[in-house]
Amino acid sequence: MFDAIAPRYDLLNHVLSAGLDRRWRDRAIEALALPPGTRVLDVCTGTGDLAIAATRLVAPVSVVGIDFSGEMLRRARTKVADASLTSAISLVRADATRIPLPNASCGAATIGFGIRNVAEPERALLELARVLRPGARLAILEFGAPRLPGVRTLYSWYFRYLLPLVGRAVSKHSSAYSYLPASVGHFPPPAEFSRIIERSGFTNVRAIPLTFGIVYLYVAERSAIP
Repeated sequence: MFDAIAPRYDLLNHVLSAGLDRRWRDRAIEALALPPGTRVLDVCTGTGDLAIAATRLVAPVSVVGIDFSGEMLRRARTKVADASLTSAISLVRADATRIPLPNASCGAATIGFGIRNVAEPERALLELARVLRPGARLAILEFGAPRLPGVRTLYSWYFRYLLPLVGRAVSKHSSAYSYLPASVGHFPPPAEFSRIIERSGFTNVRAIPLTFGIVYLYVAERSAIP
């Protein structure tokens, strides 16, 4: 599915979020408070937008982006090359639950709208805890539900009906953008997901609502290794 929608993925991200996706990614990078020289791991990197944002907002840093979709990574490599960032960003095809990096080898990590697509999210979080150094920050962006009643009703209609319709028309994929609201509906609410992050080896977990709670930014720190 992700290979199939890769050609229109960036366009749909920008259109369906009214351009807010760029700001959400910037907020995630800002929350990491990255010192220059940090090695950042970007899990479920997709077409590389979050990895590129890290190098744009904090210089110099190095980023390792992993994803299981070969076509997404092919497009990410093109974008990284076009931005002259091949020396700063490495892209690897890999499973989020089996990250091919040594223990305590990264100073920060990000996941942008990908954790709900991982079959075993807790295993992915445990892997992130393994590869992060003690005190390293994790930033996760994921969809949520607006808290204001009127906004919640309007957004629910948009998310369940209009978004899949536009997604199908542009991506030419019959089910991918119906999968999106379905997967969001099955994802744990912020308080529960925060507890899952904490159980996976992280402390100081915060769930920050963005744009009325349409998106949540989860920020946490890798706990000290005994």
